[in-house]
Amino acid sequence: MKVLIVKSRLLDEAGFHAQITGIGEEMSPVIWQHERVYVPHNYREGQNLPRMITRTEVRDTNLPAVYSLHLKRHIEDSGIDWINTTTVSDYNETSGIIHQLGFQKIAEISRQRRELRLDDRTILYLDQVEGLNTPYLKIEAKLEEGEPVDALRGDLFKILETLGQKTFVMETYAKLAARGNGAVGEEFLLPN
Repeated sequence: MKVLIVKSRLLDEAGFHAQITGIGEEMSPVIWQHERVYVPHNYREGQNLPRMITRTEVRDTNLPAVYSLHLKRHIEDSGIDWINTTTVSDYNETSGIIHQLGFQKIAEISRQRRELRLDDRTILYLDQVEGLNTPYLKIEAKLEEGEPVDALRGDLFKILETLGQKTFVMETYAKLAARGNGAVGEEFLLPN
């Protein structure tokens, strides 16, 4: 699946919740996620190499955790992510397979996530990532075949702007958290 993702550091969480409530919507209950991020041993930024992510997700404490494997390839020149996901039954065995394939773990990310489905292809996430002092808004939209990437990116930027956001970030949560002490990554102004 091809997706486009934009993120923004949320500075006014109370105002955001008031906006969502004001339009008659409601964020999901908190979802806890823990991810381990793996890259090939020869990984370098900008080479469009894949990342593998194992995720543990708990949506309801009365139900067992769900384990999944995500293969992500970020295409630098377009900003598109190719993502393939599958549920796994044996988390430890999956980690072993990833290592056997020549991937190495570079990060672990824990977050509390709430989500809101905006339409049949667009999801808004409110993420509180461990190690980051402020929550982030993340919008993920499926890219339809033949759809111009820049048009979809413009639509996602408009959603952020409607929600009172003025900037966006391009870095992954793993990169942001690696800075430590709640450091903030490079932020870019939303285009007018």
